Amino acid sequence: MAASVTLFLLFAVLSANQVIAETNDTTVIRLGSWLSPKSNSTSWASPSGHFAFGFYPQGKGFVVGIWLSHEPENITVWTAYRNRPPLSSDSVIELTKDGLVLLKDTGIKGSITNASFAGRAHSASMLDSGNFVIYHKNRSVIWQSFDLPTDTILGGQTLSPQQNLVSSLSKSDHSSGNFILIVQDDGNPVAHPVNNRRRDDAYYAPMASVYVSLTLNLTGFLCLVDGRNTTLRVLGHSNITGYNTSLVYRATLDVDGIFRLYVHRLERNAKSTVYIVARNLLDQCDFKSFCGFNSYCSSISGKGVCHCYPGFTPINNVNESMFLDCEPTSKYDCKTSKDTKMVYNVSNPFKHMEWGLIPYLAMSMEIEACGKSCNEDCDCGAALYDEGICKMFSLPLRFGRINHNVSTTAFFKLPSTNKIPLLNVKKPEVLVDDKKNLIFTLVIILGTILFFCLVFAISSFFIYIRKVYSYAKLSTSSENLGFVEDCGLRPFAFDELANATGNFTEEIGRGSFGMVYKGTIGESNRRIAVKKLDIVIDGGEREFQAEITAIARTHHRNLVQLIGYCIDGSRKLLVYEYMSNRSLADFLFKAEMHLSWKQRVKIALDIARGILYLHEECEVCIVHCNIKPQNILLDEMWTAKISDFGLARLSSIPEHSRIRSINELTSGYVAPERQKDASTSIKVDIYSYGVVLLEIICCRRNIDVNVPSEEEIMLSSWVYNCFVRGELKKLVLVDEDVEWMTLERMVRVALWCVQEDLSLRPSMKNVILMLEGLKHIPIPPSPIPLA
Repeated sequence: MAASVTLFLLFAVLSANQVIAETNDTTVIRLGSWLSPKSNSTSWASPSGHFAFGFYPQGKGFVVGIWLSHEPENITVWTAYRNRPPLSSDSVIELTKDGLVLLKDTGIKGSITNASFAGRAHSASMLDSGNFVIYHKNRSVIWQSFDLPTDTILGGQTLSPQQNLVSSLSKSDHSSGNFILIVQDDGNPVAHPVNNRRRDDAYYAPMASVYVSLTLNLTGFLCLVDGRNTTLRVLGHSNITGYNTSLVYRATLDVDGIFRLYVHRLERNAKSTVYIVARNLLDQCDFKSFCGFNSYCSSISGKGVCHCYPGFTPINNVNESMFLDCEPTSKYDCKTSKDTKMVYNVSNPFKHMEWGLIPYLAMSMEIEACGKSCNEDCDCGAALYDEGICKMFSLPLRFGRINHNVSTTAFFKLPSTNKIPLLNVKKPEVLVDDKKNLIFTLVIILGTILFFCLVFAISSFFIYIRKVYSYAKLSTSSENLGFVEDCGLRPFAFDELANATGNFTEEIGRGSFGMVYKGTIGESNRRIAVKKLDIVIDGGEREFQAEITAIARTHHRNLVQLIGYCIDGSRKLLVYEYMSNRSLADFLFKAEMHLSWKQRVKIALDIARGILYLHEECEVCIVHCNIKPQNILLDEMWTAKISDFGLARLSSIPEHSRIRSINELTSGYVAPERQKDASTSIKVDIYSYGVVLLEIICCRRNIDVNVPSEEEIMLSSWVYNCFVRGELKKLVLVDEDVEWMTLERMVRVALWCVQEDLSLRPSMKNVILMLEGLKHIPIPPSPIPLA
């Protein structure tokens, strides 16, 4: 009994001491405490006085938030109800058991904390960290402002993948602004405009990992931290020190969209100094979506401003510098005009322009001819001349900026001021005095009309007879015509091709179906490539000619054009257009030759478009069955073209087919189902394209035993392991200017294409959409199934 009484008295004493301690602690905010703009109590300060929570003025009213109070201009770090109208001066905040409650002058209550508490609120504090917290009676935190960031994180605060930062509208208006920074579900911190969340428009993406948080610790280090609290990367840190000072760190997504790390040095004499110690961008023009359609970005000291191109006018945001959209000042229909020179002319050269777009056409020419070519092309809205290459773009133009580090020249097509006047045709007036004059006039008019009709009929008859005679004469002499471009498939004599190739002396290639020789033909000495087929065709000459005629009907810019053929007994030859830059294999597998990253990306898309045409767009679906770098040829403009299409079904010699199949199986380009003698489908070409795409990315063969480690021998398995480990940088040269998002897209697409299960391989149309970033690419499984 005595022990119980003693314990009771001890508990009573401890409780009384706790109550006395809380009563004497001026930093504890108790239930029933309140704030109002009209009273002397407008805010609750932190113990050091660095931070304050309460009402601050905005516009014609007041807003509830947290600010850094020792700056000359209070810097707001958190805002409640940021997208609602300002509150009136009669508003009151009160701490109740349900949290912070806002009472307006109408007496209507609303919760600022808007939280479902695990227990009733007991007290609150404004901490020196800048965090406003509400406690349960056992001193556990049941709500804190750090869990609801607006545009700032402070020292000791973490931005999780479920949270984001949204910039303020201006320095004086803390409503949601134009930019957002999020930590995506895949752990990738990305910043982009609020109204445009496409991945291609992101302008800040430091790295990719798994469940990554953005943390600003108490020592000023801005880091990416994984789920085990391991630091993956330091994005910025402060070296600011000082005697008798307090340091406050904050990372803010500012009004202009730049994510900056600040440090505030607060002296004991109330003086304050602020430093910018890190930022993600130095120039606002560095992210592509800063300006809209048909406008470009120029910057002074890192501050970007949008301008319309010559001949364009603003259609929105006239008084703002960001997201400016423009449209042509005048619109003319070029395609319905007989002379485009009368409708358009080209503006004066525009220096140092840069576009993040792919041109629809690129040609080698002089600068004077570049603007003229654009003027004469109805699809061209602007042209960019760069080191001898004229690149043409159609409207609308995007991602434009002035970059003084490039020496490009831009031309813009402007409506011509020389407009063709309309003819004012005045109807004739016939004045008659009497009926005789009227009859006489009608007779003259009708007689004249009949005369001209007769002359027209006779002339048309003689013109028809002349054209019939010319056509008959042309058809009788067609055998003596020379080589004429674009006249259809032409038969050649064997001796003619022997003379053209110097009796087949200059060999330029060796394929699955025969040797290829270089030659010239015609008065213009046009270069051609002649393939001597070493196969025999079932059914003889007629069936061979029918197959070749079917191949000749395929016309596409990414297919090598068949010009003609020769049948001389058992000797059969095909005549193709000559490709000056040889095969893709020469540039991928030879150390002395090298293609840039942008050229390889363009070639990958060229090959995909050519295969799509063979599979879906020509008259009959053609399965190539032998897609490999040796069958990808490059013309003088580095356009990739597929050769040897349609020849797979010509061979009728079992021994030849067997030898060719063995060579294909050992090359690594053949799909697994074809190795098992399964039926051939378009998925065979998809697999081969995936292997070629991996070789284009890595500039090495699919199977290579001369590699540093055994893991790298099979290219597909090595690329998959690098992808899983997040080590894609190993796949390309160190000094290559690689677009990392494009690299990841290409790797994902290639790994889907080389899946052993053919049902998992995408169609070629989806391959193109994924490569162009127009379709989501899920994470691919391993191309080699686990045992």
